[in-house]
Amino acid sequence: MTTYRAVLATNDGAFTLVDRELIEPGPGHVRIAVEACGVCHSDLYGVHNVIGNRPVGTPIVPGHEVVGRIDALGPDVTGWTVGQQVGLGYLGGHCGACENCRRGDFVYCTDQPVLGDSIDGGYAESVIARASGLVAVPEELGAAEAAPLLCAGITVFNGLRKGAPRPGDLVAVQGIGGLGHLAIQYAVKLGLRVVAIARGEEKRELALKLGATEYIDSAAGDPGKALQELGGATVIVATATTTTGASMTPLVEGLALRGRLIVVGAAGDPIEVSTSALIFGGRSIAGSLTGTPSENEENLAFSLANDVRPMVETVPLEKAADAYARMLSGAARFRMVLTTNNN
Repeated sequence: MTTYRAVLATNDGAFTLVDRELIEPGPGHVRIAVEACGVCHSDLYGVHNVIGNRPVGTPIVPGHEVVGRIDALGPDVTGWTVGQQVGLGYLGGHCGACENCRRGDFVYCTDQPVLGDSIDGGYAESVIARASGLVAVPEELGAAEAAPLLCAGITVFNGLRKGAPRPGDLVAVQGIGGLGHLAIQYAVKLGLRVVAIARGEEKRELALKLGATEYIDSAAGDPGKALQELGGATVIVATATTTTGASMTPLVEGLALRGRLIVVGAAGDPIEVSTSALIFGGRSIAGSLTGTPSENEENLAFSLANDVRPMVETVPLEKAADAYARMLSGAARFRMVLTTNNN
């Protein structure tokens, strides 16, 4: 094969299926024959160049939940083999040389490409990436079920761990969508009591089926007060990417003593909080951004051992525009995944 198919997105949100020449990876890079790529809400940042990671008007191949097999190694790449099943998440590989990398804080590397935003991503049959960004994917996991775990999965898995709950603690998950339905599963398998919070009654049955012991309809009253009636949450993971900061504001009052609100869903407006709620309860609010490749491997191992799986809808690569639109509409249940002819 000398060419491969890729979906090119322009700033206006248009998608075009194109053929490209297959190229060899450079030093420190590998080429991956993509088998599956999740469609994540964060893809819109790349499609519309929201952060400005590219010159204005430059098209991009979106996608950062990639699973496939290495089919070429660049010079100086060691520890990886052709044919090995691997994945890539939101971050495209740390540089290993910046100040943050020297401290071991690879997530916040200052010279790290963002897959599907500053470099071409996984809406394609082939992708080239830094070897430092690779995640080893167990053979027992299929490509389509593993792909969403590399972004949605690691995001909520690390968010929960950063909250440092102990077995038996009450933990709340706000937003029962692509991230939230995984967060409930992780929390249950970590031995936590889980409260699901969503707007309306539509997702109550699913949340309880996934293992939540309680469900709070945030449209029916103050979710913070409802949490306090249950004893207060040690950790609240706010996952909803389509919600607002204002919807997270009342959650702070639902925290137990020294409880932590972990924000993983990006909202466009601020979270407002009274200083007394923080000071007199020792409460805190923290953000959490994805994880390192090694943390992602821990996430995959935990998911495999504890049967944590995403609910996915698979569509062929050529239907990427439809999958992206379905994801944005909120109709997906719960992760759209593109598959290629490499399967």
